[in-house]
Amino acid sequence: MAHLEEIIKKPLITEKTSIIGDATNRFGFMVDVKANKYQIKNAVEKLYDVKVLNVKTAIMPGKAKRAGKSVIKTSKTKKAFVQLAEGQKIEFFKGV
Repeated sequence: MAHLEEIIKKPLITEKTSIIGDATNRFGFMVDVKANKYQIKNAVEKLYDVKVLNVKTAIMPGKAKRAGKSVIKTSKTKKAFVQLAEGQKIEFFKGV
């Protein structure tokens, strides 16, 4: 995994993550399942130009979904919650 864009897929932008982000200076990202904490930390620091203090990850299992008569299972995903240094912030929406 050499490319930073392959490690971090998209930011988690929900009401819960925005409340947590304001209170504890943590931001959530959907990341590649094979990425480890060191790769996630380096990718966030280089993409957003911030200092990362802590990374917590969680692997979410796939869900069973109905597709007609059959049941399909979605693939598992990985979330990463990144704590930034004091006074630093990531702006996902600029000028909104």
